[in-house]
Amino acid sequence: MLPSKRRGLGTLLNKFTQLSLFDAEPTPAPPTPVPDPLVPAPRSRVQPGSPGSPGATGASGASLRQVLLQGQAIPYELKRARRRSIGFTFSEDGLRVSAPKWVPLGDIDNALQQKADWILRKLVEQRERAKRTQAARILWGDGCSLPYLGEPLIVVLDPSMTGARLDEGQADPQPTLATVPRRMLYLGLPQNAEPEQIRDAVQAWLQRQARQRFELRCRHFAEPLGVTMTGLRLSSAQTRWGSASADGMIRLNWRLIHFSPALIDYVVAHELAHLKEMNHSPRFWAVVRSVFPEYELARDRLKQAVLPLMDEA
Repeated sequence: MLPSKRRGLGTLLNKFTQLSLFDAEPTPAPPTPVPDPLVPAPRSRVQPGSPGSPGATGASGASLRQVLLQGQAIPYELKRARRRSIGFTFSEDGLRVSAPKWVPLGDIDNALQQKADWILRKLVEQRERAKRTQAARILWGDGCSLPYLGEPLIVVLDPSMTGARLDEGQADPQPTLATVPRRMLYLGLPQNAEPEQIRDAVQAWLQRQARQRFELRCRHFAEPLGVTMTGLRLSSAQTRWGSASADGMIRLNWRLIHFSPALIDYVVAHELAHLKEMNHSPRFWAVVRSVFPEYELARDRLKQAVLPLMDEA
């Protein structure tokens, strides 16, 4: 390889965009909402294990290719884009490579080889995550379970009542298997209710709980931060946990209600901190730390968090 070509490849490697399922960090300008940096990357259309024959074209216009990394045939989707560096995105659908239009295929293959260890490790992590996601699938019916505030919530159908009622269970100073408190959500539905009915009733209840808790936690953090939240909206976004606008509007994904209170507090503190620093600079993280010192631990846990599959009725 010519020295000039090696230098060019080295520059590209120094500028790699390394994205995982929760790492995408766009940098919007006020008053555009500032997204949480821990957001799922968009899914590619490569199916795991597909041959990815060179030159084939996916539905997105990207080419499906294959590379041999440490003896393993790895399919990937190659997307040519208007950018200055080579980027890798990992999702449950596989590996996607984004590269400038002017970069030769040989340089892309060399980049993949130089990042082989990292790529294979990320693919293993994604496969493990996919397994956890499948394990989180909810089969809607009497007695089904889903996470609520980081703990199991058991759904009980009770046609003798109306609406929904939460039973937190009874705590015991010396719990046994028989006395461990269990959260039960009683729904006024018949035993033969359709899965879609149960799902919709549970989702409506979860969204009400999310609004109440989020409003409470926003008030808790806003005062010590010295910021004013002008409003709170629930989001159903697929690609971010929350956002903040310069006008004081906070948006939080209602599905955070599945996670532990600590993870919810981290996202709340993160978004409110944006009302002081509309960026992800060291100053911003210092603001987050001032009210949530353990934010790094929560951030790492949120990266590994898996949402239950609620839409599979």
